[in-house]
Amino acid sequence: MRTIKKKDFDSKKNKGMTEYKGIKTFDELIEKEYGEIGSDSRNEYEENAQMFIVSEMLKEARKAANMTQEQLAEKAGTKKSYISKIENGKGNIQLSTLMRIFEKGLNKKVGLTFL
Repeated sequence: MRTIKKKDFDSKKNKGMTEYKGIKTFDELIEKEYGEIGSDSRNEYEENAQMFIVSEMLKEARKAANMTQEQLAEKAGTKKSYISKIENGKGNIQLSTLMRIFEKGLNKKVGLTFL
């Protein structure tokens, strides 16, 4: 069995840091990690990031309204499992359903911004 020493970590740490040498902005880091805008890997990253944001917004709004997932689902006319999937970033969301959940279920207005 091999003993791991501090120098093993130091060399890995320094090797990893050289990959990011010269990166000064978050956008540069994202490009390094996920590729240029429009690439398949970047598009996947952007979709996952947007899904995470939506899931956190829904969870936060539901908790602020002191509602359970089941209560929200009933008020919005959907299933608890669907609310759970969205909150966990696992669901494929239809815009109309998402708007209904926020507007009918939580009495929140939804606005869209195109970038």
